[in-house]
Amino acid sequence: VTMHRKVFMIAAGVMLATPAFAQTVAPAPGASTAAGVAAGATVYDAQGDVVGTIASTDGTNAVVDTGTVKAALAVSSFGTGPKGPTLGLTKAQLEAAAQQQAGGSAEFKAKLVPGAAVYGSGGTELGKVKEADDQFVTLTTSSGDARLPISAFGPGPKGVTIGLTAEQLQAAISSAAPKK
Repeated sequence: VTMHRKVFMIAAGVMLATPAFAQTVAPAPGASTAAGVAAGATVYDAQGDVVGTIASTDGTNAVVDTGTVKAALAVSSFGTGPKGPTLGLTKAQLEAAAQQQAGGSAEFKAKLVPGAAVYGSGGTELGKVKEADDQFVTLTTSSGDARLPISAFGPGPKGVTIGLTAEQLQAAISSAAPKK
């Protein structure tokens, strides 16, 4: 009997590499699901201050241009406020996180090798890197393989980290599984 592991694509927000932001970007508090996330739209923080402009979007991710940096974020990271699309980060926080991630990116990507342990936001080992390329990392877990955007991974206290708990990753894998 030949066993075939299914690989599921899971959408995830940008993993910010700073210790203070080692989590998926969350929408601004009190914001509803993102609407108006379209190229040219102005993005605001929770206080209503301008973060930047959406340079482009593919419906899954949107690139926010702050004038200093361009950061790709999952569309699910945006909320909707009274002025338009919102983020749970200020312009300065997004720029600092994006610049730190870019600076450590080559060094960090060198750690994404087959067999490397991947830890969740709670510090629990979630699985091992099966393979990685410039865009995606396939993570082998006890529930199967999950293919995640490389931007979802970052450095953490124990090593390679993703901003999900074991339960959140399991729920994402389950929801991505084809319905029978």
